Amino acid sequence: MSYREISESRDGMKIDWDVPITMDDGLVLRADIFRPIKEGKYPVLLSHGPYAKWLHFEDGYETAWNRMKEKHPDVMIGTSNRYASWEVCDPEKWVPHGYICIRVDSRGAGRSPGYIELWSPRETRDFANCIEWSGVQPWSNGKVGLSGISYYAVNQWQVAALQPKHLAAMCVWEGFADFYRELSHNGGIYCTFAQNWYDMQVRTVQHGLGTKGQRSRMNGDWTTGPLTLSEEELGANRYDVRSVFFEHPLDDDFWKTLTPDLSKITTPLLSTANWGGQPLHPRGNFEGFLRTSSSEKWLEVHGIEHWTHYYTDYGLDLQKRFFDYFLKGEKNGWDKQPKVQLNVRHPGEKFNIRHETGWPIPRTNWTKMYLLPTHKLSQTHESKEAAVEFEALSDGLTFLSDPMEAETEITGPVSAKLSISSSTTDADLFLVLRVFSPDLKEVVFQGALDTHTPIGQGWLRASHRKLDKNLSLPYRPYHSHDEKQVLKPGQVYELDVEIVPTSIVIPKGFYIALSIRGKDYVYPGGSGGRLSNMKNEFTGCGPFLHDDSRDRPISVYGGNTKIHWGDGCDNHVLLPIIPTEK
Repeated sequence: MSYREISESRDGMKIDWDVPITMDDGLVLRADIFRPIKEGKYPVLLSHGPYAKWLHFEDGYETAWNRMKEKHPDVMIGTSNRYASWEVCDPEKWVPHGYICIRVDSRGAGRSPGYIELWSPRETRDFANCIEWSGVQPWSNGKVGLSGISYYAVNQWQVAALQPKHLAAMCVWEGFADFYRELSHNGGIYCTFAQNWYDMQVRTVQHGLGTKGQRSRMNGDWTTGPLTLSEEELGANRYDVRSVFFEHPLDDDFWKTLTPDLSKITTPLLSTANWGGQPLHPRGNFEGFLRTSSSEKWLEVHGIEHWTHYYTDYGLDLQKRFFDYFLKGEKNGWDKQPKVQLNVRHPGEKFNIRHETGWPIPRTNWTKMYLLPTHKLSQTHESKEAAVEFEALSDGLTFLSDPMEAETEITGPVSAKLSISSSTTDADLFLVLRVFSPDLKEVVFQGALDTHTPIGQGWLRASHRKLDKNLSLPYRPYHSHDEKQVLKPGQVYELDVEIVPTSIVIPKGFYIALSIRGKDYVYPGGSGGRLSNMKNEFTGCGPFLHDDSRDRPISVYGGNTKIHWGDGCDNHVLLPIIPTEK
């Protein structure tokens, strides 16, 4: 058995399969190169990751493919879809436009041998090596752009911080930037997403599955390499996400070796976020836009499923104008593109595009809505002593506003301040920002994954309440997560809770609400179905659940939680109200 190192011309492209790229430690990664048949030097769009470059989108992610195909037929136009692959660009839509598309299977995945250690410094160095290799090939114009969704976006933050010299532009499409806060421990609470995702989307395409894997419809060969290894050999070639992530409950050196220093990124940047990607896919794009040192950077925010707009005409136009400007040097007006482009949400799955000069929106009217013991949300502060209690593992309490007297837009970061006590030594808080119609039916959206995603969510383990004073902002509290400060039962503590940025135009007569729960949100209107690449049925939070009994023993998290009012207690949610433009 051997690798498929052949070149052929098909569908208007020259395709080089399984091209070897040697890393600095001698390991050989395998890449596919799609390039124009006409000889010349072209810019490169590169992706590097573990999802197996030969696995066709439809074969690995059938329900996601069908949903996109049925709802967005423009994705299927102008391509045979023979080379469609999960979360990376379709070469048939880029090569005719004068680009070379390179897909590299990362170490230990797909056609590349080695030990799988996701997002590790070793894997990041591999990515940098691939960038530099691509930049000096005879068909390259020396400018490499990075493109891809999720995993293929997250590792862009990492590699760009290394400043490879041939990296000329990066489009980070829904990619988190903080491995602790966004992936593994939301607000300090362990999230089971990563371990389940690893089982379903990484282990299934591990290099060495060989004949136990799938044949590729692209070329008929095995997607996971020419060798078929034993289960013991496969196990020895990967680390166990379930144990490794759980063994690091604080933001320690393990997480810091993965999380890049965003200030070291100077590459021209297009950062695209998804309003419904909570907790994984909006926050990093906002933080990256704000905290990178790039002098040329843009933010775009959209809705619907997190893979779809990357492939629609809307998303392609945005990407092509950006890359044409920086990789081809075309004077196409991108330098006049407003720095922020928002798809502002309205009930009924409606969006309108609006441009802004900055983020958060500079004209934001930061407005406190206070929680009252009567379960109301009001702009009037309550100073009388009172307390309301709920079971710590229950659906908790919901605080509801009066009907909106006029149409009201909330777009931006959200935070809450709460004064609480617990009957035990800790408490987990799950905050849900919600909107209800006049008949009190909840307004939800197609999120990045779940079809019933609420307007906003935030999480905090009370023992992780310590703030990083240098990074915290009134609208974005930043918790250090470097120590656990247990509670004294019955003592009142002030907590600041970050709620992921959101956007919603609330019609007149609708309500806004804040729910404070002791467990994950559940949409009251029924199931959201499931995706073929996910383990669980969607009930409102998609795959982002915090239900691992190892992390939430009943003896600690099964008590009662109280919210307190009175002297020194300030229970409110801080909302980014956007004044109506005149």
